[in-house]
Amino acid sequence: MKVREAMTEQVLTITPGRSLREAARFMAEHNVGAAVIFDPEAQGVGIVTERDVVRSLGEGQDPDAETVGAHLTSDASFAEGDWSLEDAADAMARGGFRHLVVIEGGDVKGIISMRDIMQVWRPGAQ
Repeated sequence: MKVREAMTEQVLTITPGRSLREAARFMAEHNVGAAVIFDPEAQGVGIVTERDVVRSLGEGQDPDAETVGAHLTSDASFAEGDWSLEDAADAMARGGFRHLVVIEGGDVKGIISMRDIMQVWRPGAQ
């Protein structure tokens, strides 16, 4: 199976000027662990994850004062839509992350998470 068949096509985005609390609320409301950041002043896209929020809280930072832009991963890792799920899982394992932004023809087409891959590989598992 290919990444494009398992990815989530609806890419949830948030702006870099939003607070971490707003990002956490946004991700919780949509039941996702990551949001893609399109910053017109930066090259490419970034990603903010629940792990980024937790790290900030663990450091005692104020989630209302900290912005997404200060905590996003600007060098997000990408997958091509025609990658196999094994290739995507290997890339996640090598990089130590759980989400890949899916790019086709230079455009963002989706996002794939380890959860998406596991639902394909183990559809009956909870």
